[in-house]
Formats: sequence, C-alpha cells, structure tokens
Amino acid sequence: MCENARNEIKFGTDGWRAVISKEFTFKNVEILSQAISEWINHDLRKKPGVRKGVAVGYDTRFLSDQYAKTLACILAKNNIEVYLSDTAIPTPTLSFGVTRRNCVAGLMVTASHNPAAFNGIKIKTAQGGAASREITDLVEEYLCKTEVKKVDFEMAKKKKDLVIYDFKEEYVDFLRNYIDLKAIKKSRYKVLTDAMHGSGGSLILRVLRETNIRAQVMRADINPSFEGGKPEPVEEYVSEIKDRVKKEKFDLGLILDGDADRIAAVTADGEYINPQKILGLIILHLARNKGRSGGIVKTICGTTMLDNIAKGLGLKLYETPVGFKYISDLMISEDILAGGEEAGGVGVQNYIPERDGTLAGLLLLEMMVYSKKSIKKLIQEMEKEFGRYYYQKAGLKTDKKKFDLKKVKLMKKILGKKVVDIKTFDGVKLVCEDESWIMFRPSGTEPLVRSYVEAKSMAKAKMLIEYGKTVLKKL
Repeated sequence: MCENARNEIKFGTDGWRAVISKEFTFKNVEILSQAISEWINHDLRKKPGVRKGVAVGYDTRFLSDQYAKTLACILAKNNIEVYLSDTAIPTPTLSFGVTRRNCVAGLMVTASHNPAAFNGIKIKTAQGGAASREITDLVEEYLCKTEVKKVDFEMAKKKKDLVIYDFKEEYVDFLRNYIDLKAIKKSRYKVLTDAMHGSGGSLILRVLRETNIRAQVMRADINPSFEGGKPEPVEEYVSEIKDRVKKEKFDLGLILDGDADRIAAVTADGEYINPQKILGLIILHLARNKGRSGGIVKTICGTTMLDNIAKGLGLKLYETPVGFKYISDLMISEDILAGGEEAGGVGVQNYIPERDGTLAGLLLLEMMVYSKKSIKKLIQEMEKEFGRYYYQKAGLKTDKKKFDLKKVKLMKKILGKKVVDIKTFDGVKLVCEDESWIMFRPSGTEPLVRSYVEAKSMAKAKMLIEYGKTVLKKL
C-alpha cells in the first residue's frame, strides 16, 4: 500500500492532482494528510509562539467536501488546530483566510481546471502563496513514515480541535476595500460572470452589492460533471457566455475557472479576451490610473507584449518557469506591481502572493469605470501602443514519462525565420528574428506535452501551432 502511495502521490506544477477512485482515493488522501501533519509538526512548529492552525478549504468537485473532512480529521488528531470552510470556496479565499487566521499553512481540495474525473490538493504557505518545490518534496518524503492518525469528525468538533469557519466574509470585505467601490457605485455597467459550476459562485455579486452595477452570474450551480467539459476559461468551453453577452447587451463578461483563481473575459460584442491581454490591461490600470509602481512578472510562455509594456512604463520585468508558485516567490521577495501566467492567473500588489480571478475581474471593471471606455477600446489602445500579438497553444496526450527535447534545441530556423534566442529553464522556447516564437513543455499536472506559439498575425500563429503539432508527434 505504501509503495503504491509513494508512486501515486506526486506534486506537480500546482499541487497533487489525480483521477478520483484511481490514484485520488480516500486512503491516499489519508496518507498524504498524515505526511502533511508530520511536515507541519516537525518543520513549521519549531519556533515558540508560532500558531499551529491550518486552514482547509474545498471546491465544488465530486466528494471534495468529504476529502476535506478527511484532511481535517487527521490534522486534528495530530494536535493541529483546523479551520475547515463551512462551504465550497475559491482557492484565493482559502489563501486569504490563511493570513487572516494567522495559520502556518492552508490546504485546498481542488483540481482547479482539470476534467471532472480529477481531484487534487494544493498546499498554501503562511503568506497565502503556493508551496514551493522544496516544501512539496519534503511532504513527499514524509509519506508513510508514520501510521495514519484519525479522529471522528464530530468528536474533533466537540473538542474544538476542528472549527467550522466562514472564510467568505473577510474575503469579500477585503475585495470591497481593495477596489474603488465609491467610483464603481456610480457606474451602471452591465456585467455577466460565468462561474463554470466552480466555487467562485456568486461571490462577485456580494462584492458589488449596493452599487449600480447590473451584475449577473451564470453556471453558479454545482455540477461536478461540468457539463462534460472542463471548468477552464478557454474559448472551447465558453460559447454560452459569448452568446449571452452579445445577445443580452452586457458591457463585460468575466469567466472564472473551477476554483476561481484564473480568469478570462468577453467583450460586449462577444469576442473572447485572452488572459494575457487581461494581465496587460491590469498592469496599465495599476500603473497609470492608480499611480503604482513595481516589477512585472511573466512566465516563460508569456506574451512579448508584456516585455514592451514593462519597457514603456520603465518597470523591471521578471521571467519565471511555468507555475504561479514562482511568481508567488517573487511577490514575497521583491516589490511586484503585478504578475501572471498565460493560463489566466493574475496576482497584484498589496494583496497576498496569490492569483485571484475575482479580483482581476473587478480590476477590469474598475479600469472601465476610471477610463469611461469599453473593454474593447482599452484593448485596442493597448495594442496600438505596445503591439498586437496572436497567441495559440495545443497539447498532445501521451503515456510518455519524459520527452527528449534535444532535437528541438538544435533547430536553427522555424518556418523560414532564423532562431535568435533559445530559453531552456522550463521546456524549450525558440524565439525567431520576427519576434514569433514557439515553445514545447511537458505538463506538470496532466499526461500531455504542450506547444505554445505567438506571432504578429493569426495566420502565422496558426501555422506555428500546426508546425508544433508535427514536432510533438515526432518527440
């Protein structure tokens, strides 16, 4: 059993994710919970006076609440005070709660944007950010080192080792204070949010209560099958909100992923807004409208437009491997204005070092209010000043454990354009003389390898993505 558990419990880019009833079983959750308890007791509670509390949250996936109870009971039996969410919540809400309850860590039961068959567990640090590779490696070392200790759920509550806690109230209050609610109150923009059956639910309505914003939420009900798709804010799964925004004359559409830490958006005429453009808009809003400064962080597969924005604003640009935990680390160690990843995770200054789809969406609305311009107009102005780029990605499912990218590194030309730069600190990225680029990277959470491309025309981007698919099949 333990040997299987060690093979099956592996942390990837953002937590441990696995198929429910295959690798993600109650037994494996128990084993991991005991390992996390050992990590907390042996490595986090060495200093006198340090609180022992741990915040535990969960999303709307199948059995997530029961997995969270399992986590909580084992933590409690290991003499760790537990704050268990009273309902499904977004990951950022849990992360924010970690800091407000002065906890040593947070645990979130979620598989984020993965298909319905998956579930997972994310570890959050005391600062609310994603756990580093060093932390997850240490937790894996504790797997099966000691026998699982478990207490009855009702008994743990009775002894007050386990407290049922409302994490939403403080989180909503913070968001209402973070944005300029006074300015927003006067606006009558019409906004539709697609919760994608995830844990974002109707929180944005609570933030915008008592304003003149005409806000609505769709797919806020719990549906663990996610209608046969994935709760991922990519164009493939958001046709309904695109149609509704256009047909019902909304000014802005916002799309949250399954645990509401990522975002995409839709213009008034139903056009999908790539998350990378959202990051660019938020940076410009914070710097120009709010008068803030600091560094900008993007991942290796981030758009070149962010390089141009950083240069244009005179701000330092950082580039990290894929995974928000690397951005989190920089937000703790450096003065960062905003950082984000290509998949829609955006983190901002004066907040926890965490991505937050709800907050990012509210900042887009705030930008529209400040500028009195449509989201489409704001994008057009940004692209006119900093360049228009077309981004595409594709994935190839595979059973391979590793990919040999040596041949990719040897490529001198791509579609007739000379390769002028090669980056290899996460996968392989080849940058060409015309600023187009292609990148290959095995996924850290799914059995597939991805190709990412960008070019100054959609036609070129599509050619590059097809070229990438051909290359992937040969790896």
